[in-house]
Amino acid sequence: MKTVITILYVLTSVWAIGAIIYHGRRPSRSISWALAIITLPILGAVLYYLFGMNRRKFKFFNTKEFEKRNKYTPPKISAQEKFLTHFDADIRKERLNRLIKANSNTTAKTGNKIIPLQDGEETFNVLFKAMEEAKNFIHVQYYILERGTLLDKMLELFERKIKEGVEVRIIYDFLGSYQLRGRPRKKFQDVGVKIYPIMPIRLKNLLFSLNFRNHRKIVIIDNKVAFTGGVNVSDKYIKRENELGKWKDTHLKLEGPIVNDLHLIFLKDYFFASNKEDFHIADYLSEQQTAGDVRAQVVAGGPDSKHPTIMQQYIGMMNQAKNSICIANPYFVPGEAFLQSLKITAMEGVNISLLVPKKSDSKAAKFAMFSHFEELLQVGVKIYLREDFSHSKIMIVDDDLVSIGSGNFDIRSFELNYETNILIYNKEINTEMTAEFQKICDKSEPVTLERFKNRTIWFRFLEGLFKFFKPLL
Repeated sequence: MKTVITILYVLTSVWAIGAIIYHGRRPSRSISWALAIITLPILGAVLYYLFGMNRRKFKFFNTKEFEKRNKYTPPKISAQEKFLTHFDADIRKERLNRLIKANSNTTAKTGNKIIPLQDGEETFNVLFKAMEEAKNFIHVQYYILERGTLLDKMLELFERKIKEGVEVRIIYDFLGSYQLRGRPRKKFQDVGVKIYPIMPIRLKNLLFSLNFRNHRKIVIIDNKVAFTGGVNVSDKYIKRENELGKWKDTHLKLEGPIVNDLHLIFLKDYFFASNKEDFHIADYLSEQQTAGDVRAQVVAGGPDSKHPTIMQQYIGMMNQAKNSICIANPYFVPGEAFLQSLKITAMEGVNISLLVPKKSDSKAAKFAMFSHFEELLQVGVKIYLREDFSHSKIMIVDDDLVSIGSGNFDIRSFELNYETNILIYNKEINTEMTAEFQKICDKSEPVTLERFKNRTIWFRFLEGLFKFFKPLL
């Protein structure tokens, strides 16, 4: 038996290390995985097989699920060209617009009305009111649908709307909404909701389904009003449940031509989650009317994208900065490319502020995040620890760029998750978001380099330990 295990260990290790050499992207990450494979017999190779393989080079990932998604072409709405906007007078913004178009196949559009929603209670009050006014359909997509008061209220609302003739469709991430399995899901089905999990975990598609999650939060009502951002359906947003207190988050209410772009993302995800339900996507899209004067752009990326869309969006925004960058995020654990870009921008004299929670729902993510603080403080990045827990994913650049959405500043959002952000080219919204950001910074604890250097050896050890697991966080 011992001989069989030894042979299995040697074979799996040789195979895994060979795959690292052939498919590896970054030497530092390759070395980390090689050490894991050697020090964790068999388990290390299994972990690499599940979480470490370079999806963009390994052919398995370019077949089956990803290939089906990439070949699918949704219908276009031809009469929306009048809303297309260009930044001929500002070549830097035009380059950012082109970058997002190349990655997400969406362009900046004018004619939108966008309202930032600054916490969970406000978000759900506005969201449920809009759902109550639905006449034709409600389309819902969340990473987390969690049992509790909010989910019960949503079920009761959907039951009433379906009796009025409104169609309701829901898709949810299988792993993120694991609580929805069984009876909770059946309750929605029993009232007439068409509800499907995204990427359910099954043995035959374990590689595809386990590590790649759909982290999007999208609601579309009658193709007239849309919601997206960082808020999941969870009672954490409306009441205190543990030491983190009531969660804070940022969401958006959108009207105008951008609704079609956001709706297409939902419809594509729903098409595959429902195993290609027989319905005409074009029936759920419509020509949009001018709702306001905000220019905005949908940013959508995932593991089947040719490039790391969310990371490139954030770096593209960073390259726009002349004066300031404000970042708010609970899981600031980016890869080396983003960190180097941020450090270079700070050294060029751009004022950079990073706002993160002092407490976290993930100890591993917290220590991995803190592991980067010293090098950022050394180049002049200002770091603030807020007392409450905020789940927001925000980037503000100068006085006219804002990004709000589901994309964290971590490797999962950059490379492994399906994400959606809204990039807003607007001074008024920028001013509003900057004022809120600064108000929170003023009440938060600033991190100084001198004080941070004095952290304990144990704290430093935990930083180094969890930094090793960044790709899995």
